[in-house]
Amino acid sequence: MALKATVYKANVNIADMDRNVFLDTVLTVARHPFETESRMMLRLLAWICHADERLQFTRGLCADDEPEIWQLNDHQAIERWIELGLPDEKRLRKACHRADHVWLYAYNGRAGQIWWQHNRDKLAQFGNLTIRFIDDAQLASLAELATRNLTIQATLQEGVIWLSTDERHVELTFTDWLVNGKAL
Repeated sequence: MALKATVYKANVNIADMDRNVFLDTVLTVARHPFETESRMMLRLLAWICHADERLQFTRGLCADDEPEIWQLNDHQAIERWIELGLPDEKRLRKACHRADHVWLYAYNGRAGQIWWQHNRDKLAQFGNLTIRFIDDAQLASLAELATRNLTIQATLQEGVIWLSTDERHVELTFTDWLVNGKAL
């Protein structure tokens, strides 16, 4: 018998001061049976960072030819491709050829640092690729916000993300490793 995804509902209020985006929405996030709550919450955070009415969660872990999140234009071309983790360089190269903008949200402390050192030069050739890293402590704080019915307020300003629920408040910042093909 196949394992089923766990469904999470998120009522999200976003105030992105940097992009001048203000959005109230309800998201359904399916957590794959082999996905941790940390990873699922990072997917939600990535969605929040790029919030747009056209931004969609995809089949993710179940599909090799789709990212975790994407945004399609009116002609079904991929405007934004958003990945999580430490994917193979070939996957990112393919994504950069298919989408206008590719974002990778990397995590996993030591493994992430090794992956970055190994792939840095190859990935810097893609002018439409941005890579952000979240450290283990911040990812653990993010995971603590997870509940099956989540109401969350997100405020983004000058690279800082404040997330608030009724019970907890978390402040997060990413370390940018690559911004539009330029290593930092």
